Amino acid sequence: MKAAIHHGRSGLDGLRVGDAETKQPGPGEIRVRVKTAGLNHRDLFLMKGRRAADAPLILGSDGAGVIDAVGEGVAGLTAGTEVIIHPTIGWDRTEEVPVVPQILGGPTDGTFAETVVIPADNAFRNPAYLTWEEAGVLPLSALTAYRALFTRAQIKAGEHVLIPGIGGGVATCAMLMAQAAGAVVSVTSRSEAKLEEARRYAVRGAFSSSGDWNEGLQGEKVDVILDSIGPATFSKYLEVIKPNGRIVSFGASSGDMVEVPLRALFFPQLSWIGTSMGSREEFGEMLRFMEEHAIRPLIDRMYPLDEAPAAFRRMTAGEQFGNIGLCIG
Repeated sequence: MKAAIHHGRSGLDGLRVGDAETKQPGPGEIRVRVKTAGLNHRDLFLMKGRRAADAPLILGSDGAGVIDAVGEGVAGLTAGTEVIIHPTIGWDRTEEVPVVPQILGGPTDGTFAETVVIPADNAFRNPAYLTWEEAGVLPLSALTAYRALFTRAQIKAGEHVLIPGIGGGVATCAMLMAQAAGAVVSVTSRSEAKLEEARRYAVRGAFSSSGDWNEGLQGEKVDVILDSIGPATFSKYLEVIKPNGRIVSFGASSGDMVEVPLRALFFPQLSWIGTSMGSREEFGEMLRFMEEHAIRPLIDRMYPLDEAPAAFRRMTAGEQFGNIGLCIG
């Protein structure tokens, strides 16, 4: 089968599209013929951390397709069933958080291939209202956004949610989900084009990440901040969040180390909450929420599998508004 394989060099230079062995599903597994798949920044982090001596790896955590083979002991799923893939492996119950969630596409082979073998429990029936392109890019970004907003931040209708760095898949999914839940949303970006795009979705405020955030919010404080950036913007959060507000961190695009004056946390009684990925229970809840509100993930651009390196170059440049995906089958 054809696949996007990382091997031989660190970073994007190690990515090529070539032939890989088609695997058979074992007990409790299914094989999915992949129609579409989605890129994530996680794929870039994995490529950056891999070395020349590492074994070849098929990247990709997101995908949707049609079951074409079923392993022994699998019930309720048959060949021909259209499915969307839950990317977190072995995390079933929301409250039983693993130390580090295991995710499809590293260390196990992922979805950037014509077929992928996954545990049967990681297959959900594809929501009929979604196109293949939408279903393929949905899983990891929508799951991360759902857990951050509802499990961790526990947002309520009428609250004000600030999403710094709008543009990527998680941020755009979170924008749409928060609005569907009745929250008010404001966003920041360094790109005026992305701010203009966000204004098409009726956000309360859309302003420059490098500007005066109090001015951008017109003096209004926010209840919840979704943080995927880290140290580059963290000090600004403390200037615009309400007492008893929640900062939910799920990324660190500007680095890992943040200096926080403790009094700025404990006097206003702020909660700083970590989150990552999501459970099988949450994946089902997320799909039901999206279907109830007819939410469709925003797609920036789809590429053929042969052009996977070009798709990642667009992601590396930070040009996208929405999800970037691959058309495979």
